[in-house]
Amino acid sequence: MSLYNHSTDSRFVSRMTRETLALVLAGGRGSRLHELTAWRAKPALYFGGKYRIIDFTLSNCLNSGIRRMGVLTQYKAHSLVRHLVHGWSWFQGGSKEFVEILPASQRVGGEWYRGTADAIYQNLDIIRTHNPKYVLILSGDHVYKMDYGPFLAAHEERKADMTICCIEMPVEEAAGQFGVMTVDETGRIIAFDEKPKKPNPIPGSPGYCLASMGNYVFNTEFLYEQVIKDADTPGTQHDFGRNVIPSIIKDYQVYAYAFRDPETGEQAYWRDVGTLQAFWEANMELVSVVPQLNLYDQSWPVYTHQIQSPPAKFIFDEPDRRGEAIQSMVSGGCVISGAKIYHSLLFSRVSVESYSTVTDSVILPDVEIGEGCRINKAIIDAGAKIAPGTVIGEDADADRERGFRATKSGLTLVTPDMLDQHLHFTR
Repeated sequence: MSLYNHSTDSRFVSRMTRETLALVLAGGRGSRLHELTAWRAKPALYFGGKYRIIDFTLSNCLNSGIRRMGVLTQYKAHSLVRHLVHGWSWFQGGSKEFVEILPASQRVGGEWYRGTADAIYQNLDIIRTHNPKYVLILSGDHVYKMDYGPFLAAHEERKADMTICCIEMPVEEAAGQFGVMTVDETGRIIAFDEKPKKPNPIPGSPGYCLASMGNYVFNTEFLYEQVIKDADTPGTQHDFGRNVIPSIIKDYQVYAYAFRDPETGEQAYWRDVGTLQAFWEANMELVSVVPQLNLYDQSWPVYTHQIQSPPAKFIFDEPDRRGEAIQSMVSGGCVISGAKIYHSLLFSRVSVESYSTVTDSVILPDVEIGEGCRINKAIIDAGAKIAPGTVIGEDADADRERGFRATKSGLTLVTPDMLDQHLHFTR
């Protein structure tokens, strides 16, 4: 059986999704995003004009027919928890559908979550109350759309103990960043290296390797056995990639499942927006004419919570003072007052005053840009107030002198703290 074959029996798949509990690991620091995650967990970071990153994983579950979900939180989780309460508390409740928030609460041994496997171990009592047949463990900090039904079906058809979802990735991109799998001709994993410097390539595709997406399917009893075993093992880092997976691939049925576009068979859209450059690029992709990630697909909606806002407004129509946006996305509540927006993405309730230009930039919610500003290739964090006449992104040295983060790639990050605007710490 290949990495891609799976059952198309919808009744078979829907039975499996009903018997699945999804656990979303959402405690990541996102340290490579620097000040963007200084006061929020990475899964809570804004993306795509109106969403949070975690919305994509939770929407995948819902659209796949998985309606029992737990979100495991840890690092600076207040804004994430607030978003989940406001945006994901509309389920009917009871044992058939829910989104439960599972914070690191020292349930076992008085420790916070010490790793991905330990996060599951510390919630075994809660998992047992739901009595799932399968546990789907998902990373909460990636942007993609995926039907988890075929993933579950491939797991069951192979009689696997564990199945790991993977994506084909250039070797140089995966090196030192992702767990990498080596598989045999049946798709069974025969080696797993956590963030190797020289990943093993796919046979026949020397420039590519199989990188873990951080998404796993476990038979529930097998999961219990392995995380308990890991908890009892001295010297472990209590991590699936570093410890659990390498310890089981020899003696158990552990398979890879390659994530591909179901319609084209080509590489599916998946983004790890874990660096400032990757975050900016993924948002910029959305303003292209035909972006690979289709947010307008009504058959696979992305759910979120957003404060009710009026429509975006563009005002003034004079030769040098015209409110306009070209090749851009402008969210609800924005007011473009005699300013020009080029190839940019504006989140909700952004105001841009007259004679200002915004180019190649990502502007997060509630930003105010004063008159006569020039902003180029920048990320402006939520709530920042840009003084009139400010120039950002044209002189990296000048940006650094003002306390902004200017990267080697020419990208500039500006946060309220850098502007001495100390807002509340949960935006």
